[in-house]
Amino acid sequence: MAITTVELLERLVAFDTTSRDSNVPLIDYVEPLLAERGVTCHRVWSEDHKHVNLWATIGPDVPGGVVVSGHTDCVPVDGQPWTTDPFVLTEVGDRLLGRGTSDMKGFVASALVAVDRWMAMGLERPIHLALSYDEEVGGAGARLMAADMARAGVRPQYCIIGEPSSMQVVTANKGIETFVATITGTESHSSLAPRAVNAVEYGARMVTALSDLARQRAEDGPFDDEFDLPHTTIHTGVFHGGTALNIVPRLCELEFEYRYLPTEDAVELRASVDGIVADVMAMMPDEGDVGIIVEKRADLPGINTALDSPAVEATSMLTPVPGTAKVAYGTEAGLFRDALKAPAVICGPGAIAAAHKPDEYVEVDQLRICDDFMTALGESLTS
Repeated sequence: MAITTVELLERLVAFDTTSRDSNVPLIDYVEPLLAERGVTCHRVWSEDHKHVNLWATIGPDVPGGVVVSGHTDCVPVDGQPWTTDPFVLTEVGDRLLGRGTSDMKGFVASALVAVDRWMAMGLERPIHLALSYDEEVGGAGARLMAADMARAGVRPQYCIIGEPSSMQVVTANKGIETFVATITGTESHSSLAPRAVNAVEYGARMVTALSDLARQRAEDGPFDDEFDLPHTTIHTGVFHGGTALNIVPRLCELEFEYRYLPTEDAVELRASVDGIVADVMAMMPDEGDVGIIVEKRADLPGINTALDSPAVEATSMLTPVPGTAKVAYGTEAGLFRDALKAPAVICGPGAIAAAHKPDEYVEVDQLRICDDFMTALGESLTS
């Protein structure tokens, strides 16, 4: 591909692919780059045709090989104090600033630029390039795409998910489940507050109980000290309720999540949350539609790939960064593992600490290491 990784990253950053918006213009740009090289591409659409996945196979149509996956969506920039235009790649010292540079268009750009090198190598086993949508809001895209790849007979030896890891091999990440809870009470004039059911008050009770559960996990475990946060975490991030001070609020809505160790039973954790909901509802009067409804929004399973897995052994040979790590953030690795029945690891340029923030960046040296990683990956599949 007659373009450098930095040049292609500049073009990818220019597409505002915030998850709430469409990623189709970016895919419309990327697909011809592959098609003009004779690479057959497969689109997997969202139900509303607002978002689309793209996967393609470079090399022979045989079992084995590797899935190389990156997501195309990014988080919003709303309200963040950027010092540069977030959708214009800006070089500041040894850093390239722009939304998605670290998470994770830098990896996507490096993989796309590597296609020409891979094709020139005469791969004996395939590289399946997979670009997803909606990773930042629950992984709906990768779930559909991985299933489509499985139906098409893709049987990789392992999968590499290019989330920012500073090019170190990550063998485990936490699972994540996210929820929205709607608390319904009854409205009245605030002078008659004791006669009404204040939804905000019961929402606050639920937040407090979730915080108590989080504290219990932090104190009692289970623990895995190889994670930067060695226990399951529970967090309430959004809380809305009420319309005016002199109206007892009828509705309250809160959004919460838990990020659990991959060795922990997610079903048991959900049962603990259900117990909290039942306890708070037991405090509420039994009248009308008063109550609490909890809806799951997203579910990304974690991974815990064994150190002697071919995914870990092979990927560790491709990067100069020694050792392995475990991370607290969610990824699509578990979705590919489950659908394709292949072990998965995480390895990509940039640092998670730089992601989702104003002036998100990736270091130029990280992209150089990733480019060399892509070359070594191709070479590993030629013999």
